[in-house]
Amino acid sequence: MGVYRVKNAPGLIEQAADPLAADRTAAASPPAFTADMASYNDQLIRQTRVYHVQLSMMADSKANMLLTISSILVTLSATHLADARYRWPAMVLIAGCLVSVAFAALTTMPKFFRAGDTPKSALPQAPGFNPLFFGDFTRLSYGDFLKTMEQTMSSASTAYEAQLREIYLLGSFLAKSKYRWLRLGYMSFMAGLAGSVLVWIAITL
Repeated sequence: MGVYRVKNAPGLIEQAADPLAADRTAAASPPAFTADMASYNDQLIRQTRVYHVQLSMMADSKANMLLTISSILVTLSATHLADARYRWPAMVLIAGCLVSVAFAALTTMPKFFRAGDTPKSALPQAPGFNPLFFGDFTRLSYGDFLKTMEQTMSSASTAYEAQLREIYLLGSFLAKSKYRWLRLGYMSFMAGLAGSVLVWIAITL
C-alpha cells in the first residue's frame, strides 16, 4: 500500500496510507490478454477490410466519372476540328482526355497475381499469393486449394495471418495501382483543359 505525507500540525509531518494507491497500480499495469480479446481483433480486421473495399469502390466511382466526362469532351471537341480557330485547342483537349481515359481504364482494371514461372506447387508460399482472392487461388487445382485452406485454417495464427496478408495486398494495390492511375488520370485531364485554353489564347492573341 502506498503512503503519502500529511501535515497535521505546524512543523509536524507524518506518513499515512494512500487510499488511491491500489487504483493507480491497477491503472498503470496493462490488462492481461484474455480470449474475449479475439472478438476485438476480429472487429479490427473486419472494419479494416471494409474500409479498404470502400476505398476501392470510391476509386472505381471516380474513374468512371472521369471516363464519362472525358468521353463527352472528346465527342464535343471532335466537332470543332474542321474549324481552323479551334482545331489546335480541340486537338490538345482530345489528347489530354484520351490519356485520362487510358488511366481511368487502368484504375478499374482488375488485379491478378502474376508469379511468372513459379510452379503451382510453390504458389501458396509466394510473397504475392493471397489464398482468399479468387484471382490467385483459381490458379490452383481444387485439391491444392483445399490443402492450402486446411493449412490456413489449422490454427488461429495462420488464419489471422491470411487475413492480414489480404489487407496488406489490397492496401498495396490501392496505393500503388488504383489511386496512382487515378491521380495521373485527373492530372492528364486538367493538363488537357489548361493546355487547350492556353493554345486558344495564343491563337486568338
